[in-house]
Amino acid sequence: MRRTKIVCTIGPASGSLETLQKLIAAGLDVARLNFSHGTHEQHALAITAIREAEAAAGRPIAILQDLQGPRIRIGNLPAPISVESGQTITLATATEAGGGAIPVTYSHLPADVKPGDRILI
Repeated sequence: MRRTKIVCTIGPASGSLETLQKLIAAGLDVARLNFSHGTHEQHALAITAIREAEAAAGRPIAILQDLQGPRIRIGNLPAPISVESGQTITLATATEAGGGAIPVTYSHLPADVKPGDRILI
């Protein structure tokens, strides 16, 4: 009995019924849908196709919905900046840079981190 699962990301190039049937025949166990891309309608069509291919194969196929997490972005900077490894910088929850701080779009950042936490940029 195989204990590992083969996970395949399903998108425009792999979402047709024919392609899904080939993927299942090749060993696909879990169909991953990336919800950071595509519309709800596109994902609904993909799920329908996965279920049709599953029925034709006669074995269960799991669906993994990779949901989009929070997108934290840098706001507007007056000019490009360089950040060196180990350099201390200040992040500000603002849309425009001010006082040498780098603006970020996530307003809850101060509540979610504390001084000394590592933030990867």
